[in-house]
Amino acid sequence: MMPFSSSFVSQEEFNTFHTIDRKLYTFLVINLWRDPVESMQVMALWLWLEHMGFDNIVLTMLSLPYTLINELADEAIICLNCIHTNQISSSSENNDIPLIQSLMEKEISLQFFLENRLKGIVGIAKIVNEVCIRALSDIMQQAIDRNAAQSLTESQMIMQPSIHQSLVHPGLCSVGLGGGGLVQPRALGIEVPTDDRTMFVTFSKGYPVQEWEVRDFFTRSFGDCIESLHMQEVQQPHQQSLFARIIFHKASTMEMILNGMGKVKFTINGKHVWGRKFVPKRAKSSLLPPLPPSHMPGTSSRP
Repeated sequence: MMPFSSSFVSQEEFNTFHTIDRKLYTFLVINLWRDPVESMQVMALWLWLEHMGFDNIVLTMLSLPYTLINELADEAIICLNCIHTNQISSSSENNDIPLIQSLMEKEISLQFFLENRLKGIVGIAKIVNEVCIRALSDIMQQAIDRNAAQSLTESQMIMQPSIHQSLVHPGLCSVGLGGGGLVQPRALGIEVPTDDRTMFVTFSKGYPVQEWEVRDFFTRSFGDCIESLHMQEVQQPHQQSLFARIIFHKASTMEMILNGMGKVKFTINGKHVWGRKFVPKRAKSSLLPPLPPSHMPGTSSRP
């Protein structure tokens, strides 16, 4: 196995060896619009975990849906915070890493990061300096340039007069409930976007939850609230779904469930389930040309 870094190989050879790492980092910062600097730390964490004996993390993640990759990156931030602060957050929404636990073949928890904190600090910093900066800097710069161009365009749009204001019917502002507040979008016949009514739920590995159990739980608790439910598709009959998307009839149902929290935990028939608002892939048109082929690699030679 090639060492993390070597001054005796060319940049092209180094990039080729880290092809899958470059592909995953590209997915994080280009496709998902995640912070480029923070995402480099996330990549270093995953590479460090592979070095600690948790095999094929990056390769496995590349086979997952983008939604799950985004959630795993969020959990990686929790792990990094645990390492750097030497404590587990007291917040009930930030003390679990169910997806990372499901991804690993070996047991792992936030306690692992506390117990290996010093190794993590040294190891992650070493990987950032010797691997990530060399293997990912060109992709990072592409993302930074794209984000800066997007921010400039957005600021220019804010400064322009709002065209839609002149299109609002003069009497709309006086239409209200109880004589004061404005009517809700649905009352005006405006459909609430699906993403604003969608919750993303994850299940614990080894404790399979069936679709009917999810439907039954929410129906008993909130009535006929589910418009559609999409469980993760599995390849084999013995495999379990690790996540699902629930689209509610009303956005207010999801707001009631989350109750202002970023993440909530349920117990469905004795099995833990985590839920949070669904965050879709950022739907923005790229202001810069697409990444050249060298930034979008295919298979990897890294074991």
